[in-house]
Amino acid sequence: MHSFTPEFLERLRFERADLVTVQALGSYRGKQDLFRKQTPETLEALRKVARVESTESSNRIEGIEAPRLQLEKIVLDHAAPRNRSEQEIAGYRDALALIHDSAPAMPMSPNLILQLHQTVFRYLPGEGGQWKITDNEIVDLHTDGTRRVRFRPVPALATPQAMEDLLAGWRHAHAAHAPDALILVPLLVFDFLCIHPFRDGNGRVARLLTLLALYHAGHDVGRYISLERVIEESKVTYYEALEASSRHWHEGNHDPFPWLRYFWGTLIRAYREFEERLGHITPGRGSKTKQVREAALRQIAPFAISDLERLCPGVGRDMVRLVLRQLRDEGLLSSSGTGRAAKWQRAASKK
Repeated sequence: MHSFTPEFLERLRFERADLVTVQALGSYRGKQDLFRKQTPETLEALRKVARVESTESSNRIEGIEAPRLQLEKIVLDHAAPRNRSEQEIAGYRDALALIHDSAPAMPMSPNLILQLHQTVFRYLPGEGGQWKITDNEIVDLHTDGTRRVRFRPVPALATPQAMEDLLAGWRHAHAAHAPDALILVPLLVFDFLCIHPFRDGNGRVARLLTLLALYHAGHDVGRYISLERVIEESKVTYYEALEASSRHWHEGNHDPFPWLRYFWGTLIRAYREFEERLGHITPGRGSKTKQVREAALRQIAPFAISDLERLCPGVGRDMVRLVLRQLRDEGLLSSSGTGRAAKWQRAASKK
């Protein structure tokens, strides 16, 4: 529990910018409550989009993919998985749903983390719900075949005790009213990743743990905006921050701030997107076409259909395509490429 010893927590010194960031997140949390009261009719659409994106991104970070249409069927319609990738996707879907539906009744414990891991691998034989039994390393694999060890986690034999210590430290920090929850949550996820307690699935469980701990802290933006997608879109920075903060972790002399600042930035981006999406949703008959048109014409850089789907929750892909074709026929948009690689952009103005 290297980040949860009283001595380590007492040594933390925050810059003014850090305090401003944490205060801003508190303000976003207040806005989140306000939006939830004012626009309840839009939230189910946001939830569906977030669950699909979270399942897709968290697995894709690990190289696990499925066609988007099939993935949507697995997540939204509970279609039966047909191969290993789809089995892992279905497992993440189930673990995600468990957290979204039951977070208040899920106190942090080693057994809970084992349960989340077991759920992720529930459609695969014998892989889930147990700590690693062999040592592992976090490595970078280069195109020339060489490898670099980025971090050596806790040895397998010490892992069960390390997880007990981590959760005991987490509980003690909360009981002692130690730093703000927005400091404790990223430290919990960070130490979990440094322990790296499983043979496989550590990243996915860490992202589930992030969502759960934020729920416990009263931050439920992950219900409406996919935190996993935000992480995927910034994964280079994610790995850089994790590596920078993990130096000297075993000795308890690490610098958590690269990771803390990355985590806070991810959360701020999610809140801003939440606010933006709700601001773009307009109720009433015929509003879907207008919503897609306005979202498309606001874009400055080239964009994909999936970008508009994120900005227009509740609007089907067929409707998005239809509106884009109309805008192209009107001379307002142009397109290049085909299929998922297709990009759209504002057409050059005619003189």
